[in-house]
Amino acid sequence: MLAAASSQPSMLDVPTLAFVAVCIATLLGVFLIFAWLQQRDARALAWWGSAYLIGASSLVLWSAPAPLFPLPRELPSALLFVACGMIWNGVRLFHGRTLLPIAIFAGAVSWLTLNLVPALSSGSVAQTAFGALVVATYTFFIAYEFWRERRHAVYSRMVAIIVTGLHAGIFMIPLALRAFVPALFANDWLTVFALESILYAVGTAFIMLLMVKDHHVHIYRKAATIDSLTGLLNRGAFMECAIKMCDHQRKRGKSVTLMMFDLDHFKSVNDRFGHATGDSMLRVFAAVAHNSMRASDIIGRMGGEEFAAIVPESIEGALIVAERLRAAFETAGATIGAHRIGSTVSIGAAMSYELVTDIDALIARADSALYRAKRTGRNRICTAANVAGPGKVSHRAAAGGAGRTSKRDRILRRNGVARRPKDDLPVAPRLIATTRLPYPS
Repeated sequence: MLAAASSQPSMLDVPTLAFVAVCIATLLGVFLIFAWLQQRDARALAWWGSAYLIGASSLVLWSAPAPLFPLPRELPSALLFVACGMIWNGVRLFHGRTLLPIAIFAGAVSWLTLNLVPALSSGSVAQTAFGALVVATYTFFIAYEFWRERRHAVYSRMVAIIVTGLHAGIFMIPLALRAFVPALFANDWLTVFALESILYAVGTAFIMLLMVKDHHVHIYRKAATIDSLTGLLNRGAFMECAIKMCDHQRKRGKSVTLMMFDLDHFKSVNDRFGHATGDSMLRVFAAVAHNSMRASDIIGRMGGEEFAAIVPESIEGALIVAERLRAAFETAGATIGAHRIGSTVSIGAAMSYELVTDIDALIARADSALYRAKRTGRNRICTAANVAGPGKVSHRAAAGGAGRTSKRDRILRRNGVARRPKDDLPVAPRLIATTRLPYPS
């Protein structure tokens, strides 16, 4: 393909451009291989570096005036197609997808098969068109891999899509010009194409390195904010996100509700069945919590068997979420591994009746309600005002009347004096009118 186009006269010295392209491709290939040696977990760098070196070899064979031993004329272009296939597979590997070995050699095999047809060889228009189409197809597939990936930084992802798609489009331009407007197929097009290819090779290498950097930043950020055992936010990350939610709700004039969770008899499970079973119990709860809560809710592990969640809801909506989680864990925790344990969770909830950004007092109220739930039988939800049994809450809490503060209470808190409301005292179950929470299927 390239050899056929090289017969056109050019304003610039095409062999010189080819030499520059070989040097740049070789240096970039060596650089990517060296980067892989420094970061062995990024195996895609090895694929990309090898692809650049194969591409450089293709340019050397194409531009060599007198090779030491005869080689098929179709070999340089075939090697170029193999390099494109390796870059595509490297992108798939980087995004955690399966490799497609057949796709690496599909373009090269198709090219060699095409050249067996006499009418389509020896620099024909069909041969040039097919070669441009193969490279453009590989490049569009690379752009598609970037487009379907959502886990990496938007900036580097969009740059990769734009640069790769632009390169694929430029590969199709000579095909369109030669097919539809032959008069505009200028003699110096090969020069423009060579310069664009050099810029694309350099830009692509930097994009690859930028993606690897973004990937490692994501890993480090995740390691700093995620609890390794459960996959939920750790204490520090939860507190940071909770404060941001409180601030956001304060600006909107809305309240938040914080819930504390404690797995019932967790120490006994560890003592009877071992810490591995206890860890499995924590992971089961984390999975249930993740599936039971919405994207707007925030949940994290505070330490040990204690978890916390904050939702941008009043107490009514939060209690629905809490009951859904409690019932789901009672079902999922009936058996942990090979042991019938009957795991349950106690929940304490407290609503911010004032617009606050400091959640320490809110956590203290929810924690007080949690311990009251454990003292009164476990496997139940208690608000900062009343006690409720499994699947039940008081009419007073559901109506939002619980926990309302008087003017005197607000003045005391503003002055740093905390007074325990009367409603925070345990209420005899026989005095509580209860109703079952709705449990969406």
